[in-house]
Amino acid sequence: MIRALIVDDEAPARAKLRLWLAKHADVEIAGEHADGLAAAQAIAAAAPDVVFLDIQMPGISGLELAAQLEPQYAPLLVFVTAYDAHALAAFDLNAVDYLLKPFEEERLRRALERIRERLRSPPRVSAAVEVARSQVGVSDRLLVPMGNGLRLIDSLAIHLLEADDNYVHVHTADQQYLVRRTLRDLLLQLGEQRFVQIHKSVAVNIAEIEEIAPLFKGDYQLRLRSGKELRLSRRYTDALFARTGR
Repeated sequence: MIRALIVDDEAPARAKLRLWLAKHADVEIAGEHADGLAAAQAIAAAAPDVVFLDIQMPGISGLELAAQLEPQYAPLLVFVTAYDAHALAAFDLNAVDYLLKPFEEERLRRALERIRERLRSPPRVSAAVEVARSQVGVSDRLLVPMGNGLRLIDSLAIHLLEADDNYVHVHTADQQYLVRRTLRDLLLQLGEQRFVQIHKSVAVNIAEIEEIAPLFKGDYQLRLRSGKELRLSRRYTDALFARTGR
């Protein structure tokens, strides 16, 4: 069975997709949502095979949501849009598919055929996530878990990123969030011009660095504006100095 998630802020659009998908015996509707935050939570909880994702939504757009996913583990994405520019960019860059509103049932059938082909030949890395990131650019916001849901935080409010196996501790001035991502992927999304690694498992917001003091044998100690002190590994010294002009 193909577990499909429908995400669109327009109820008639969701109803049409639900009706047409139900005609396919190998498709199971894993849920439907009207906003990006609820959809992100469902993707994490339900692990659908494919998401039919509207690009234009309030709060967080479909492209912004897609850009938050880790390519290695993301479901297949079918962008749904009324805007040709977005659709053609996604198609040309080899996203799984797109549906241009208003679309016909035959067009959905062809999209499902492509989905079946992709699912028969794993493993895969989601090209659609890369498409979204190329459209969105550096993310100004990050989805983080909060209680039983998710919230968006300003990426500039992040002081520190600490890797912990397949998770990253995201530190702000007064909160800490645990995100199931790799440090490398988070840095790619948030912008390596804003953050710099100081250790293989630690990266800091360059704007939060207050002082860099030498220690011994080429190591340094960083003090952030919050007062937190961190060790700068020799391996990352040159890159940090080049980025900060010190």
